[in-house]
Amino acid sequence: MKIIYCTHSTYSPGGMERVLANKIGYLAEHTDAELLVVTTDQKGREPYYPYPAKVRTIDLGIDYSDDNAKNIFRKITGYLHRRRLHRRRLSALLTKEKADIVVSLFPSESSFIPNLTDGSKKVLELHFCKFFRLQYGRSGLIGWLDRRRSRSDERLVRRFDAFVVLTEEDRGYWGDVPGITVIPNAARQLPAKATGHCRRVIAVGRLDYQKSFDRLIQVWGKVQATGRFHDWHLDIFGQGPDKDKLEHMISQAGLSDTAAVNPPTPDIDREYASSSILAMTSRYEGFPMVLVEGMAAGLPAVTFDFKCGPKEIIRHGTDGFIVPDGNIDGFATCLMTLMDNDGLRLSMSAKAAEVADRFNRQRVMQLWLDLFHNLCK
Repeated sequence: MKIIYCTHSTYSPGGMERVLANKIGYLAEHTDAELLVVTTDQKGREPYYPYPAKVRTIDLGIDYSDDNAKNIFRKITGYLHRRRLHRRRLSALLTKEKADIVVSLFPSESSFIPNLTDGSKKVLELHFCKFFRLQYGRSGLIGWLDRRRSRSDERLVRRFDAFVVLTEEDRGYWGDVPGITVIPNAARQLPAKATGHCRRVIAVGRLDYQKSFDRLIQVWGKVQATGRFHDWHLDIFGQGPDKDKLEHMISQAGLSDTAAVNPPTPDIDREYASSSILAMTSRYEGFPMVLVEGMAAGLPAVTFDFKCGPKEIIRHGTDGFIVPDGNIDGFATCLMTLMDNDGLRLSMSAKAAEVADRFNRQRVMQLWLDLFHNLCK
């Protein structure tokens, strides 16, 4: 069986990149599948999470991200030109490769790939929730485009041979779509576990609007205002456009002694093991891998009740807390409850680690293999 994965790029330390590398690694180790990863914006950079030697990679040189800094009209015209180029190059590649399965991770090729007649089965793999285009609440022309594209997504997903979402919650939002199935992301077995005694709260993710670390800094300000937790530290790990804004917020709030924004690290497992609580203040997710990984390392979690994922990962009151979305005071209260109670924190830590069994890698990957084999019958 030949499987081709199509994605924007693999050089960033993001959740999608990690999930793809984990799946590719499993398929390379446990199957005889021929594997190819096709990107549009790699620009010669190495994958952040390395692939096995047997996995081929090809970049089409489309470079959508080159238009990011342009005004809206040049951005739209540039995108349309690059998408035409993308279609030509990908069509030629798929015709040459003759794959059995082609998986789109919902970048630009998802709009045209069902129409390519290369003989492969087309799978759309959504790493976001249904409403991801609307979460920014943008106005004007961009807002209109967000709403229009969100409505067109409902038609688009029906054109694939299979449509994979990450949670039952998200499947409910899509409704009766033919070929829709739920396959969550798998938890990794981490080499070290948190002891629960390190007085550190950790948060991990891209520094942007979606991850909403500005809300976490507001929470941390309320925690520190009580005067009881100066021996605790908040460490945020990530990169992105909000870095300067977040560091300014920390400085302005007088939190520099107890909070910091750190660059991403390839050894995030060590950072999990050196923490005691995971905090997540995202506005939305598809299936938050940081939440699964942190809990697998034994970190009880405090998160907002965003779409989608927390209710299917956290057992509220057992291995973490889910706070109504946007409730800064409630989030601070739950965080302090864990920080203030060693016994509760250690108990929840042991329960949190059970997430590795609930989202077992072999079980999750068997769902993918069953899907692929059924499509190829």
